[in-house]
Amino acid sequence: MSVAPFSILFKQFFPDAVSDSAYSIDFEALYEKGCRGIIFDVDNTLVPHGAPADGRAKKLFERLHEIGYKCLVLSNNKEPRVKSFAESVRYADYIHKAGKPGKKGYFAALKRMCLRRKEALFVGDQIFTDVWGAKRCGIFSILVKPIDKREEIQIVLKRIPERFVLWLYGRSGKLRRL
Repeated sequence: MSVAPFSILFKQFFPDAVSDSAYSIDFEALYEKGCRGIIFDVDNTLVPHGAPADGRAKKLFERLHEIGYKCLVLSNNKEPRVKSFAESVRYADYIHKAGKPGKKGYFAALKRMCLRRKEALFVGDQIFTDVWGAKRCGIFSILVKPIDKREEIQIVLKRIPERFVLWLYGRSGKLRRL
């Protein structure tokens, strides 16, 4: 049986690219291609769920600042969590209670960074919140592997259909690794 009909049905959930980690993406190459801003999810994208910004995250944001990027943390979490993380990495603005995958938070991020859709990219670990929301807004999306396997039950349950979507994505011939 061909996966083409399923691929068409689920392509709205296909990330534009995948990477093993937010820390292994070649951000310099993306900057050369015209990207000027990065919108990040936090939990399980940059640090384990609920963890504070660590040295690796701080170095990443410093490097991105030196390259010339504008950065923003977009999270469905409450303000104390998101604000604390953004302040710790120093070079990022933030939007909390973003309502991902709704469009409002993504468009607010673009407005705050004074960027057009084609100048931004989104990095996150979940298809049905991070990737789908970015794609709905026309923002280039990069799906990264979750940092920690221990997750809240609602996320664990979402990972089951995510595996099917990723399988279809791989079979579609459109899989792009960064």
